Amino acid sequence: MKSVGTGITSEALAARLTERLAPSHVEVLDESAAHLGHAGQDGTGVGTHFRVRIASPLFAGKTKVACHRLVYDALRDYLDREHGVHALAIELV
Repeated sequence: MKSVGTGITSEALAARLTERLAPSHVEVLDESAAHLGHAGQDGTGVGTHFRVRIASPLFAGKTKVACHRLVYDALRDYLDREHGVHALAIELV
């Protein structure tokens, strides 16, 4: 589902994570609809609040914080853009 306001989709985030982190598992859920009326929501119900469930060989031997940093770095341009991702929950699986 494409966001009218941001153009950010679960599929786009999953593709970026796949490209940058070569995950053995990646799942990106758009939870924006559950945050309508909250800060960072653009009123469309899509494209602002996401949950990432990810496993990658690149995480081996790294702390949870270091793994989260790799995810944030991979998605940096989606996070930094105007009307970009407002909230990102990361679950290492």
